[in-house]
Amino acid sequence: MQFVYQIKKLLSSPKVSPFVPKSISCLLEGYSFSYFRRDLLAGATVAILSLPFAMAFAIASGLDPERGLYTAIVAGFLSALFGGSRFLVSGPTSIYVVLLFTIGQKFGYEGIVYATLQASIILFLLGALKCGGLVRFIPYPVIIGFTSGIAITIICTQLKDFLGLELARTPIDTIDKIRLATAHISSANPYAVAIAVVSLSIVVACRLVSRRFPGVIVALAGATILTSLCGLPIETIYSKFGALPTSLPSPVWPEFSLDLLRKTFPDAVGIAILGAIESLLSSVVADSLTGSRHRSNCELIAQGIANFGSALCGGFASTGTIARTSSNIKMRAKTPFSGMIQATILLLLLTIIGPIVNSIPLAAIAGVLVYIAFTMIEFKQIKDLIKAWHAETAIMLSTFLITIFVGLSVAVQTGVILSIILFLKKSSESTTGRLLQAFQEEERRSNRETDQGGSWQMSLPENVKIYEIKGPLFFAVSDLLADIIKHFDIPPQTLIVRMRSVPFIDTTAVTALKRFNKQCRKKRISLLIAEPSKNVLDSLQQNNFFSYFPKERLFSSVEDAVNFSKS
Repeated sequence: MQFVYQIKKLLSSPKVSPFVPKSISCLLEGYSFSYFRRDLLAGATVAILSLPFAMAFAIASGLDPERGLYTAIVAGFLSALFGGSRFLVSGPTSIYVVLLFTIGQKFGYEGIVYATLQASIILFLLGALKCGGLVRFIPYPVIIGFTSGIAITIICTQLKDFLGLELARTPIDTIDKIRLATAHISSANPYAVAIAVVSLSIVVACRLVSRRFPGVIVALAGATILTSLCGLPIETIYSKFGALPTSLPSPVWPEFSLDLLRKTFPDAVGIAILGAIESLLSSVVADSLTGSRHRSNCELIAQGIANFGSALCGGFASTGTIARTSSNIKMRAKTPFSGMIQATILLLLLTIIGPIVNSIPLAAIAGVLVYIAFTMIEFKQIKDLIKAWHAETAIMLSTFLITIFVGLSVAVQTGVILSIILFLKKSSESTTGRLLQAFQEEERRSNRETDQGGSWQMSLPENVKIYEIKGPLFFAVSDLLADIIKHFDIPPQTLIVRMRSVPFIDTTAVTALKRFNKQCRKKRISLLIAEPSKNVLDSLQQNNFFSYFPKERLFSSVEDAVNFSKS
């Protein structure tokens, strides 16, 4: 007991606790048979749900269906074992489909492995460097834009199988997909279209009846039975990919290629960013449903480990999924062991039901994917943004269009950059400056500091002026200082710059303040600085400001600065 107590004490320390997997925490808290029974039921249910999704997302990514199963098994187990959430279930997800398809078309499966391995290292480092909280800085309009763009692109990638078209190649560009599908519409297979529409209709109908009803499983099972009994001439998993393997492949380290490493790095960054957003968003959803609290940095490390293992074992990029995590919670899972059980049962299913899975028609999978893609579009949020119509609407639409017509990585980067520019513009507008001398009488009557002898309420000498700055001083507003002297017809002998309402000052603004001090000396103006905050003082010190500006001209109150000007 003493040993367990010491372990608990060590793992609860502030330096260690953010990186302790929830699986270890649950064991130390006490893992009972009752917990195991609930985890087993939840894990088995989620495994059955994960099976068709894993294959569908692999096929949509241009890969063999078994690679989706490998990903769900390996990544699902490792992320649950090392993860920072009690309930998160990881595996293949729709958010990666477009990116993986593009990588695969350019560099083959080896390129996907290289991108996933690099993304896993990035995710691991993000967690180790405690960057879990930074993901929240991705603006919501950007997320809406690229997820909706991904949805449209996924639908376009499914045109071939949904319509049963006979195409010699599958283009990367979305417009080319639509153009090629339109040009070959005469080769559409009516049986494939019927199966796709029936599958889509079944999923929608089941969803309308109950959100808990496994519509995807019912649709695929029904389509498989109908295709087999009627002998319909449409493509199945077996006819296109061959029989599914019945075991996991041994880990294989890819042959090193510096050229491929370099070419896939931008895509790896995209995978890492999307994976971090999706996994932490799923963890937040799980927290809101259960009242638990995830460890974001630990979760990012786990996602890095999971993706690394998946890439070595024949899989591809993985992340936490909201749908499977929600199902895990609804089935009353108690600990991360439900995720490990889910992966184990998936492995058993791979060895047992291969012949049944081989008969699933690709048109049915296309119908399911079209529904999944449709549900990814945030129609209500898009409507609200368009109705309001402001700068963030333009960011959302830009991200959406670039995702479809250019690429996901470029879309995310562009959306974030535009959001930063918008934020800087709004921040710069919030920084203002004014001459207090001109508002002296008004300030004296309205400000609570009147009885405390606030110096700017004093009767100022004619040759003393006070200029107060409100808001952050950073590079976007550094010109504010250069414009101060323009306020005066006759320059004063003493100018007091009051900085009590400046929360921070960056290097560019400090440099501008140095230039302003030099400008004042040329005009024979004595510059004094009053009431800077601790953050501002620290920044001035760090940027060597006091080598250019004497410290005796720095005052903790405006009253002291005014008295100094009189001496």
